[in-house]
Amino acid sequence: MPRSQIGYLVAVNNNLQVDASLPSLPLFLGPNSIGRNHVSVPDKRLSRKHIALTASPDGSAHLLVEGTNPVVVRSGELRKKLVSRENAAITNGDIIELIPGHHLFKYVASSSTGEKKRSYGEANKNGGSPKLDAKKIRNQGSENEANSANKLKAEEKDSSNKEQKCVEAIRGFRVSNDKLRHTFRLLKVQGLPAWANTNSVSIGDVIEGDVLLAVLSNYMVDIDWLLSACPKLAKIPNVLVIHGEGDNRLDLMKRSKCNNWILHKPPLPISFGTHHSKAMLLVYPKGVRVVVHTANLIYVDWNNKSQGLWMQDFPWKDHSNSAKGCGFENDLVDYLSALKWPEFTANLPAFGNFNINSTFFKKFNYSEAKVRLIASVPGYHTGSNMKKWGHMKMRTVLQECFFDKEFQRSPLVYQFSSLGSLDEKWMAEFASSMSSGYSEDKTPLGLGESSIIWPTVEDVRCSLEGYAAGSAIPSPLKNVEKGFLKKYWAKWKASHTGRCRAMPHIKTFTRYKGQKLAWFLLTSANLSKAAWGALQKNNSQLMIRSYELGVLFLPSHIEEDGCEFSCTANGGSSKGIVKSNSTGTSVATRTKLVTLAWQGSKTSEAIPFPVPYELPPVPYSSEDVPWSWDRRYTKKDVYGQAWPRL
Repeated sequence: MPRSQIGYLVAVNNNLQVDASLPSLPLFLGPNSIGRNHVSVPDKRLSRKHIALTASPDGSAHLLVEGTNPVVVRSGELRKKLVSRENAAITNGDIIELIPGHHLFKYVASSSTGEKKRSYGEANKNGGSPKLDAKKIRNQGSENEANSANKLKAEEKDSSNKEQKCVEAIRGFRVSNDKLRHTFRLLKVQGLPAWANTNSVSIGDVIEGDVLLAVLSNYMVDIDWLLSACPKLAKIPNVLVIHGEGDNRLDLMKRSKCNNWILHKPPLPISFGTHHSKAMLLVYPKGVRVVVHTANLIYVDWNNKSQGLWMQDFPWKDHSNSAKGCGFENDLVDYLSALKWPEFTANLPAFGNFNINSTFFKKFNYSEAKVRLIASVPGYHTGSNMKKWGHMKMRTVLQECFFDKEFQRSPLVYQFSSLGSLDEKWMAEFASSMSSGYSEDKTPLGLGESSIIWPTVEDVRCSLEGYAAGSAIPSPLKNVEKGFLKKYWAKWKASHTGRCRAMPHIKTFTRYKGQKLAWFLLTSANLSKAAWGALQKNNSQLMIRSYELGVLFLPSHIEEDGCEFSCTANGGSSKGIVKSNSTGTSVATRTKLVTLAWQGSKTSEAIPFPVPYELPPVPYSSEDVPWSWDRRYTKKDVYGQAWPRL
């Protein structure tokens, strides 16, 4: 049976222009050997099998130098020389130079016309071409480059628009202002093309407007960078920074902070815990903005990595609802109470003096919240408190929900940036919580097969930051190389969002079927017992070491003629304004959570989620090695560095 062709090598001249007089070399799925018999001028300095190109269905390829002489790979402005037995990943548009002799070829994936060259910086691999029948495959191998390109264009003419949407799907991520609270957004990444940052946000898009009071919660805080990135913070009258920094950094923070800032590190009653939650509470004259995200308050996290952020604005309560609460409010106030920050007084113009403590945040109306908070606080939790925190909170919330029947026994994805010391017993405990919930006929959804999306060594080596990105994927070899984890590993593939080379610091957990999501969790919590908790004493106690905070997105009801509240009248990224309804009635529909690759009709109830990685996840191959930060890597990264750096 003939192999599927997934691309070809096109001969180019020294100006990197296609030489149409020379035939293109077809590349088929799997290994391909290229050598002296494939060049236009006989050259015995090349081996018969000078390079091996192993091509993948997604259009990417892996190059290995099998000959004795070197090869140069050009990708955008980068030029890397590979000697015998060295290898590299290549993507559509890269130039391969066989030397000596300067035999130049451009790698073209079948889903591309070959007219648009992309660099490493675009972090994007083209998807596979439309399926070809066996006859087309046989014929294509003998055609010259012009005929091959014309044939490919003809085959793709009707499907090119659909193909483009899949390859660069984030281009179409447009959510109306009144639906933004139902979804989340990615943070902008420097060095990516404009399309990859569609509807993404920066810190200036979040901290905007007339802020009266700010509570900034995080693990790492670089105040010097924070003030330079968001000068508005220096003018906010009251700022509370809740952090997880150690004593050696605290002195620097004290010297850098503004005089009116208060620094607080919450108590850690159990050893090896951290304050890891990443959130903001911004109080305005109109209400409060609640932000839950995944980035430390440092430069690299807001510029170089794949990160996520959710935010929603809530109004002050009026006299008619001053005593009313809801699940979101209760969860928020319970969590803030556990932080035990030193109470202080703030004068809010037009409102007066307030004691700023956890109960202060009961003054806002959260009834329109479209997420549930999933938090962790350190301690030994028993009785009803067991259901308040960690994976037991997740289990409790999911057990109250009904999902479409198609999600029965559907798969789970765990994606994060630090792996704890795990065992099979705890993984089963965690999966039990994540698999909770019922289908519409009131039968349990049942356990789903779990995948762990985790960068490989090659992903880190070739990333925007090179091996330096591995500093923020801080898992030791002893945690990563446990045998039972092998069945979970899946690749970080993010072509459709342009983030293949922007290493993930985002943490997400989801249950999916095809491109539909049963639920989606954006959180600070990595996969660890410290973050999620572990059951003890015959499941009567939950032990948690760290503070974490996340938002759980569930299918909910939306009113097509409802309204969206905003704290900021002008500018920024949350602009909801009341939408009038002349009939005085509204139609409630149930949301459907879908990925950007979903191909269904774009109805108002389909809420797109910019899930940065591709679903379903692709399992590791036998050659893939999971990243661990305490291993030595001698193969140079994109900056010519080895690891660890001296």
